Amino acid sequence: MHVLAIVSQKGGTGKSTLAFSLAVAAEEQGLKTSIIDIDPQGTTKKWYSRREAETGPEVNALSVNQLEAAMPLLRKQGVQLVIIDTPGADVPGVPAAIQLADLCLIPARPSVADIEASAPTVSAIHRLGKPFSYVLNQCPPGRSIRTTDAFRVLQLTGAVASTPLAMRADHMDALATGQGVTERDPNSKAAGEIRELLIWTLNRMEGKPHGQKQTRVA
Repeated sequence: MHVLAIVSQKGGTGKSTLAFSLAVAAEEQGLKTSIIDIDPQGTTKKWYSRREAETGPEVNALSVNQLEAAMPLLRKQGVQLVIIDTPGADVPGVPAAIQLADLCLIPARPSVADIEASAPTVSAIHRLGKPFSYVLNQCPPGRSIRTTDAFRVLQLTGAVASTPLAMRADHMDALATGQGVTERDPNSKAAGEIRELLIWTLNRMEGKPHGQKQTRVA
């Protein structure tokens, strides 16, 4: 069982939309997936309450004190991928999620402010000795010098996923309807980006070569 924590102590970076769309895409690939929502705002739990599909990932809203005990139970249930959606603040639940993770994904918008704001998160990950990667999120659609420059900066400061995610209406529409973007429109650019990010993330957690190719946002 792999555990992916999506962490950023800056709010508004798209942690929840990333969590549920990756989870849905993983289920579509045949991986039994569970989301744990430890964010008091409960965005992912609310998304799940709107969900009408009978298949897909389950979502459990837990307190930080329940987090570690949940892992053996999920493993016993045959869960193959756990995605932890964390608060956008420096609270005790964030280090606990990092400690349990096989990989931490740090979503960041392609701006100096977002990259600088991620420094406390990276410091916490380093203290706990856990692997991590940035993922550029909410990027301008199309080719953008802002995205390219941010990608190059993040390559120097730490790993960065080779697939940035553009700001697309599909993500907000999926949030509103209890879907992942791969369900909302399987042939959309948003769906393709999420599938690519999922493959990259799974390869990273499994220790397979993944490389760092030139960023692109189509």
